[in-house]
Amino acid sequence: MPPGETADIAPPPQASLTRRQILLAFSGLMLGIMLSALDQTIVATALPTIVSELGGLDRLAWVTTAYALAMAISTPVYGKLGDLFGRKYLFQIAIGIFLAGSALCGLAQSMTALIAFRVVQGLGAGGLMSNAQAIIGDLVPPAERGKYQGLIGSVIALATVSGPLLGGVITEGLSWRWIFYVNLPLGAIALVVTTFVLRPPAYRRERKPLDWLGSALLSGGTAALILVTTWGGTTYPWLSAPTVGLAVSAVVLLAAFIWAERRAADPLIPLHLLSRNAVVRVACPLSFVAGCLFIGLGTFLPLYEQVVHGKGPTASGLLLAPLLLSMLVSSTVCGRLISRIGKYKRFPIGGTLLAIAGLALLATLGVSSPYWRLLVALIVLGFGVGTIGPVTTLAVQNSVDHRDLGVATALNAFSRSMGSSFGVALLGAVFTHRLSTGLSPSEEAALGGDHTTLTHDSIAALPPEAHGDVLATFADALSWVFATAIPLGVCAFLLSLALRELPLRRAVRVPESAEPTAQLHKR
Repeated sequence: MPPGETADIAPPPQASLTRRQILLAFSGLMLGIMLSALDQTIVATALPTIVSELGGLDRLAWVTTAYALAMAISTPVYGKLGDLFGRKYLFQIAIGIFLAGSALCGLAQSMTALIAFRVVQGLGAGGLMSNAQAIIGDLVPPAERGKYQGLIGSVIALATVSGPLLGGVITEGLSWRWIFYVNLPLGAIALVVTTFVLRPPAYRRERKPLDWLGSALLSGGTAALILVTTWGGTTYPWLSAPTVGLAVSAVVLLAAFIWAERRAADPLIPLHLLSRNAVVRVACPLSFVAGCLFIGLGTFLPLYEQVVHGKGPTASGLLLAPLLLSMLVSSTVCGRLISRIGKYKRFPIGGTLLAIAGLALLATLGVSSPYWRLLVALIVLGFGVGTIGPVTTLAVQNSVDHRDLGVATALNAFSRSMGSSFGVALLGAVFTHRLSTGLSPSEEAALGGDHTTLTHDSIAALPPEAHGDVLATFADALSWVFATAIPLGVCAFLLSLALRELPLRRAVRVPESAEPTAQLHKR
């Protein structure tokens, strides 16, 4: 075979892992993924309590933004470093950074310190998600990987959706500091398991200088883009100088990043993954749209129960249980079926159609809608969205050479993370616009001129003649949020149709010239 080409080769018999060993190693990786996903949302319900103790209301949003920024910026870098230096110890370093950040967050005595420590936590989290999924790619061939990716999708859904509920329970029962301290024993278990069980294959790789320029440009462009979607329409108007300046900076920095990658000896993100790989070119945008739908809707669904029906934070968090359970079932079953039949394209096609149907049902909700209609909508939506995550990761990993496995996996995770930020911004802008245009001047005045902090109690305190109208306007604004998500579901469906289906390889792909330097652990 000519130099540079790759071959599908199975590990030698003495190097193979038993199913028990894979499951043990997988449990440690799953803990890392759960920690990374959980801390994106667990802080939300604790923020009012944190502000009451530490102050700094004007910097409240940075508690979540700092984590998201650091995580998004570091994810591609971890992917490249894993391909260059191996993934096991990099994964453990990421756990260590994450746990150090968690402990420091729990000890924070000011809002400034908490934000700084959330950055540390996010820098660790960026290496947990992408490295864990890439390690699975090292251990398990694509033909068997579907069931593991299905479980990963279930854990991400569980952690993301249950985060606000768990954060509320811990804050009310213990202290807000324990939403960070709870990470310490879980992370310690992950460290122990990966230390003694995980032995991924290692290969001698050609070492080239790290692409520092590309890393800096991508980090700056990503930071500017996330700040645009986070601040635009909330902290600053969309056409204000700070928002426009950040948007221009994002475009310039990301364009410079592409220019730099074309000239780098070993680029941070090889552009051939997007220019020549049809699977990556479609799967990453599909992950982006899935992130828009999942995180965006997860943000606004509890508002329906809290404001329209007067439920508390814990009760409204339980509202997402049907969505969560249907996603768990869908991801797990989808992964197992993929491993059994060796096909993956049909699942996101059917899943996105279900997601569109669920969004259409949500868009019909009003003030007096019965709970069963919401229940059906959440179940249908969950079954649909749950099919996307396992498929995009599997399809990307199956389509690339082993030398690009980490960076391709990180690129897919990065796309989902950016989609989450964009989805919250887009749907939030729709909600704010519909609410502001739907309220009459007298209703605005009755609310004190601020419609951005509406609660069920503030609406109930209105004069009887205004109460029903304001509640109906709020419900209508939420309906427009769900209706706006329908075109996103259509985009996901079209991307699923365009996704190229390659035969699932039954062995791990590595460069033919690569020389194994370590064998898999066998008990």
